[in-house]
Parts: sequence; structure tokens; C-alpha cells
Amino acid sequence: MRSALDPPGDGAEGSPVVIMHEVGIMESAIAAVLEQARQHGARKVHRIVLRVGALSGVEPEALRFAFDIVARDTLADGAALVIDTVPARARCPDCDLEFDASPGFIFSCPRCSRLSGDLRHGRELELSQVEMS
Repeated sequence: MRSALDPPGDGAEGSPVVIMHEVGIMESAIAAVLEQARQHGARKVHRIVLRVGALSGVEPEALRFAFDIVARDTLADGAALVIDTVPARARCPDCDLEFDASPGFIFSCPRCSRLSGDLRHGRELELSQVEMS
């Protein structure tokens, strides 16, 4: 039987190493949120929006699990966590086409087949919005 503290999923995304990675990320995000709340004299954080790139190495479900733990007993306890996933996009150096990129380090342009390592989007990991009162 699973408890509320068991990591999500089964397999790699639920491994302790992945969870610890996301806990560290969430600790930093919550610290930034609480600092903003303190600076603005807020008494409650209602919503937090994170932008997470598809190739950032961050597991959204593990991030949600970490949020529930890290936000507990803070101004962010009970806040809605919204994770906006940013798709991976690369750019071709020859024909200048921006295209969807699959996981990896080298991408093939669908128009001219030129290889590119120019990833334009997909590695983002940012706190984009905080709603508080």
C-alpha cells in the first residue's frame, strides 16, 4: 500500500535520485516565492506557475510531488502549482528553419536534413508567475 509520501509513478521517474533533484529545484522555487511574498507583504500564495522545458531534465510529476512536501506549512501551502511545458525547438544553421526537436543533442532539419545542435527552446526552468494576496 502506498502512502502519501511515496514518490509518484514506478520506474525511473519515481527513483530517489530523480525525486531529490526535483526537491532541490522546488526548495529554490519556494524560497524565491516566499521572498517575493515577504517583499510584497502577502499573507497567502494562491498560484505558482513554472515553465519547464521538455529537455530540461525535470520530471513534472516528481516536481508536483516535491511541491506538496516543500510548500507544506508555508504561505504557499495549498497553492495551485501550474507547470507549463515548453516544447523543444531547434534551428537549422543552413535554411534557418525552426523545428520541433526530439530528445538528444543533435537534431536533423526536416527541410534540408542538415544536422544542428542549436536548441532554441526546451531547456527552460523558470518561475514565471506568482499570485498572492
